Order: sequence, then structure tokens, then C-alpha cells
Amino acid sequence: MYGPCGFYRRPEGPAGHFRTSVHASPLFARAVAELLCRVDAALGRPGTLDFVDMAAGRGELVTGVLDALPDEVAARVRPYAVEIAGRPADMDARVAWLGEPPEAVTGLLFANEWLDNVPVDVAEADSSGVPRYVLVGDDGTERLGEPVTGADADWLARWWPLRAEEGLRAEIGLSRDRAWAAAARRVVRGLAVAVDYAHTAGTRPPFGTLTGFRAGRETTPVPDGTCDITAHVALDACAAAGPAPVRLLTQRAALHALGITGARPPLALASTDPAAYVRALASAGEAAELTAPGGLGDFGWLLRPTGIADPLGSADTPA
Repeated sequence: MYGPCGFYRRPEGPAGHFRTSVHASPLFARAVAELLCRVDAALGRPGTLDFVDMAAGRGELVTGVLDALPDEVAARVRPYAVEIAGRPADMDARVAWLGEPPEAVTGLLFANEWLDNVPVDVAEADSSGVPRYVLVGDDGTERLGEPVTGADADWLARWWPLRAEEGLRAEIGLSRDRAWAAAARRVVRGLAVAVDYAHTAGTRPPFGTLTGFRAGRETTPVPDGTCDITAHVALDACAAAGPAPVRLLTQRAALHALGITGARPPLALASTDPAAYVRALASAGEAAELTAPGGLGDFGWLLRPTGIADPLGSADTPA
């Protein structure tokens, strides 16, 4: 995934294989720009406002956010793209392209579909009901290894206890908890946000979620660098990994709070300004996709404000 010939270093980039909210509509970047403006206001409009795009891909989100910001805010923004792939040749010169997030962030750190690609170990209950590590060959074939012990066993017991039933699976999210906590702690004042397809206690899938994507299609997760390998995120465990306060909500609730609702334009506009009506209708369709139940709208948002009030206010729909 991350090595010299890994999936995330391929020239076509992730967008050649799967579609995120960023690729679904420019409305998503506009919503993140609105969130950054709210963070800016909560910080008292500092002379330098950081925006960190974690797992930036080819810079689609940071580019869209910069385009959507008011001039006065854009003039003060210090944008970062954090990504292991090389900097695109056409990237905006204002964007610092880094392999790790900056040490101290005053502003917004936004991690869209990053945590699902932080590698996890998979555990499976054997014929005696004992959770064992799943070992994977280069061709994707699997076999059971040693029993899960230590910190991984503690994590399972707390966050994803497996019944003693052969074949049940869990994805041990300890690596993601640590990755999120480390990234979120870089925000000294402002807001850290993680957005991902996620589950919480009580909704864990009994056989896990590990899968692959290649060229827009779901596929067997073979670790050969040709496909994305992903698993949903135990976002409640990530939330507990760092200091409070934190909040979990759905993407639907978060985007509604940021003004993205999917409401259809008034029909009267069709007669007074047909072109504007068509544009508004298209925008409503894109917003509906971003907030759809059973789809992108069910993604989880994890918010961790530091030194500021929660900029999404009363958007309290649970994830």
C-alpha cells in the first residue's frame, strides 16, 4: 500500500480506483471551507490560519478549499497537504506538500478517508472460539496464526469482543486509535476532524469489513499494490484514544450544519431564471448524494476541538 510500488504511489492516484466525497461534488470542499472559516472566527482570525489536508491524494480537497475561501481568509491561510505520494506538478504553489503533519497546528486538521487505510490486524475465532490473527499471503490467501494477546487482546475485549463462534471476525483498530491521537494532538488550537465509513459498539459487522477496490470495483484484498485495501473504522474507539472533548456525528448532520442540505430549488425559479434553476437542481442532487442515508450521509465525523467551542454548534445527530 505504502511502499515504493504500493497502491498509494501509483500515478493515477486513488481517484482512479474509488470515489470519495471530495470527488462526488465540489460542495464537499465548500463545506470544509465553511468549517475552516468558522474555526478562523472561533480563533479570533489569527494572522496565520493553518489548514491541514491529511491523506491528500492528489490535492483535490486542499485545492477545492482554497478556491472556495473568501479572499480575506485565503490571504491568511497556510495550507498543507500530507501525503506519501509525490507532489503533483500542477499543485498550487501556496500548498506545502509534506509526508507528516506539521508539529503545531493553529486551525483545522481534516482527515477525509484516511483512517480506513491505516493498516489493521484482523482477528478470527477458531474452532474453539479463540481469536487468532489472520495471516495473508502475497496472493491474498489466508490462514490463522497465533492467538491474539497483549494490547490487541485488550482492545478486542473493550471495543469488539468476539463471541466464541468459529469464523467471526474483528479488525483490531489499535493502530488507528494511535494514528488519530497522534495527528489530533498536533492541533494546539483549533479543530481536528476525521471523516470515514465507520461503525460503533453495537453495530460491529460480525465478519468484519476488510475489502479491496480496483478501477471502481470491489475486489479481493490482495496485498500486491494493485488495489486499495480498506476496512471500516471503529470511530468510537478512536474518539476515546485522545483527550476530551470529542463528538461523533453523521456526515449528513455535519453537512446540514454547514449549509449543505440537498433541498430542491423553488419551482418558480424555473420560469424566472431557467439556467439558475438547472444549476441549483444539479447542486441539490450533489448535496443529496453527500448526505444520503445508506451512503455517504452515513459516514462518521469525529470532531476534536482544542481551545475553541465546537464550530458545528447543535448538530448533534449521533454517528
